Amino acid sequence: MEQIEERHKGIVWPSKPLNRWSTCSRCVVVLTWVSLSLLWFSVAWGAGTPTQAVKETIDKVLVVLSDDALKDPTRAAERREKLEAIIAQRFNYEEMAKRALAREWKKLSAEKQEEFVALFQQFLTQSYAGNIDGYAGQQVEYIKERLKGDFAEVQTKVVSPKSQIPLDYRLLKENDKWGVYDVIIDGVSLTKNYRGQFSRIIKSSSFEALLDKLRSKADLASSS
Repeated sequence: MEQIEERHKGIVWPSKPLNRWSTCSRCVVVLTWVSLSLLWFSVAWGAGTPTQAVKETIDKVLVVLSDDALKDPTRAAERREKLEAIIAQRFNYEEMAKRALAREWKKLSAEKQEEFVALFQQFLTQSYAGNIDGYAGQQVEYIKERLKGDFAEVQTKVVSPKSQIPLDYRLLKENDKWGVYDVIIDGVSLTKNYRGQFSRIIKSSSFEALLDKLRSKADLASSS
C-alpha cells in the first residue's frame, strides 16, 4: 500500500492552493477547507472503521453546509465556528505539520514545534476559508478503503452534475482513534505539496524565514 505508512517526511498563498486544481474543483476546495479548520489537538471520536470515521465527519459537515438558516451572511461566523468544531475532532494537525516539515521537524525544540503547528493550522484556515460559499449540494461517494496496520486510506469522490473529483483521506490510528493526516485532491497530496514548498524556503533561506512568512500572513489576516 504505497506511501500510506510513510512517516514524518516559496509557499502557495491563498487563491491558488495547488497548481493542478482547476476552477471546476471549487466544491473540492470547499470540502478541503472544512478539513483545515482551527484547533489541532488529537481526535476525540471513537475509531470504528476508517470509512465510518470519515463519513461521520463529512455527514456532520454537510448538514451545516446545507442549513439554509446558516447561509445568512449575518451568521457566517457562527457557520464557520460550527464547521471548525466538527472538523477539529477528526483532523490531526500536529501530524500534518510533522509531515509538511519532514526531517526538519526533529531538529526543532518543543517550543518551535508548537509554534509551527499553530502557525501552519492558521495559514491553512486562512487559505481556504474564502471558498466556503462554493458548496452547492455536491454529494460524496465512498469508493473503497485500504487498510494496513494503523494506517488507512479512504477513497471518495465528490460528485456534481458536471464533474466527479477524487478526494481521498489518509488516516492514522492513535490511541484507538482514527485521525486524518493528509488529503489527496485529484491525485495531489496536500501535505506533500506544502512539504516541497517549505523545504525550498528552508534551503534557500532558513526555518526562521518560513516562520516569518507564516507570521506575516497571520498578522495580515488578523488586521484585515
